[in-house]
Amino acid sequence: MKGFAFYPGCALQSMSWDYRESLMDVAAALELDLAELPDWTCCGATAAHSLDEKMSVVLPARNLASAREMGRDLLVACPMCFKRLKTSRHMLEDKRLEDPWSIGSELEIIDLARLLASGSWLERVADRVVVDLSGLRVVCYYGCQVVRAPKITGFTDYENPLHLDRLVAATGATSVDWSFKATCCGASVGIPRRDIGLALVERLLRWAGRSGAQAVVVCCPLCQSNLDLLGAELAKRAEPPAAFPIPILYYTELLAVAFGLSSVRRGFRSHLVDPEPLFREPGRRPGGGSQPRFSAEDGVSHAQD
Repeated sequence: MKGFAFYPGCALQSMSWDYRESLMDVAAALELDLAELPDWTCCGATAAHSLDEKMSVVLPARNLASAREMGRDLLVACPMCFKRLKTSRHMLEDKRLEDPWSIGSELEIIDLARLLASGSWLERVADRVVVDLSGLRVVCYYGCQVVRAPKITGFTDYENPLHLDRLVAATGATSVDWSFKATCCGASVGIPRRDIGLALVERLLRWAGRSGAQAVVVCCPLCQSNLDLLGAELAKRAEPPAAFPIPILYYTELLAVAFGLSSVRRGFRSHLVDPEPLFREPGRRPGGGSQPRFSAEDGVSHAQD
């Protein structure tokens, strides 16, 4: 099977190292061949496009040229990196700027979560499950970056994405449908307008809790850090203080737990809201194997009353 070039991006090398570690462990368990781009550079998210249009195109394009030289399609884990890479190629194809590398349109830029939630990869995920997560209820939170803008990403499901829901269902856990999966968490305004950021996060976590979810599953490093940080702060401010605020899990961490990979516990220590209590006594399925619990029509596992 042909492997992929892999662009990790800056966040996975720093604040979101837990995402990187769980991602690499899950990739190894699924025999997903990832070759990290040599000498990759920052894609320019989040500031470059508002400061220097040329730089916002050239920074991602350099990484696209590297992937093309490797002869592999490019796999991306961070939604913001994914969008910047896609935007760069879109602008080059529209002749907005000169393309010094002649990148062309043959190179595929692929969102990692969508890859794992599709076709034979989703079947491979389900077959790898050895831990019984059937009692776990989560909501999937996609954020505003991974599906928008549709003219750039090419995705038509920007109001109701389902790929994380499919991955959750493949683990045996229940993905509860809710109305806030693609609503902005306010991470970009968290420093200049903390009041707005707190209000947006409070609304998301309140409705996640009202849905009966025990955790929020995310794919974006900025969303995870924002919800985790402000969620912990909101829990302390509550009257009385919330004893157990809701954990914010990367989908790769959930997959790692379902695969029985104990290494994921190292990353849990970096979370402000500890996910460990969710998984203290998981059941195991001898020999592995799990039946995905999503409908053939829409891929969503709805809550059972």
